[in-house]
Amino acid sequence: MRQVILFNKPYGVVCQFSPDGKHPTLKDYIPITDVYAAGRLDTDSEGLLILTDDGRLQHQLAHPMHKLPKTYWVQVEGEVTDAALRNLAQGVDLADFITQPARVERMVEPAQLWSRTPPVRFRQLIPTSWIALTITEGKNRQVRRMTAKVGFPTLRLIRAKIGEFGLDQLAPGQYRSIDENEISGILQKPVNRK
Repeated sequence: MRQVILFNKPYGVVCQFSPDGKHPTLKDYIPITDVYAAGRLDTDSEGLLILTDDGRLQHQLAHPMHKLPKTYWVQVEGEVTDAALRNLAQGVDLADFITQPARVERMVEPAQLWSRTPPVRFRQLIPTSWIALTITEGKNRQVRRMTAKVGFPTLRLIRAKIGEFGLDQLAPGQYRSIDENEISGILQKPVNRK
């Protein structure tokens, strides 16, 4: 039977099992062999990472051709404007590519949000705000590049959902295995891309 693991990756953890020498890796948190990440999160990003020993499922979850939506909670520097939200929703020209349309909305800081070590820089005279951003791509540092391009640099980036898979109250560094019934039920749900 295939293994599928949901993991809340903490800030500073590298998405690999082999030693990094500088940062903790998945091996420091997940004592299960022969599972691999379906996609990646940058070292300075946090949140949901799915691991599996099923190559087909890994491909389905990670490959851009499947257009599985990924939702991020993004803390940005400044009070995000309506114009910036419209630009993010329509697609942003990042010079090397134009992003696909995204779903974006303002949000309040998540109530269940954990503290981060080290904390996000704080500037007394510059406010911050939060957005929920859902994309179907996932190019290198895409969300950070998108928010910077519209004038609101990312301070904190947390992936909250991949398709219908969510963090499900996992604390940073915690993981849980999901069973075949849960996997099948989630993968058979139609994806809402509006």
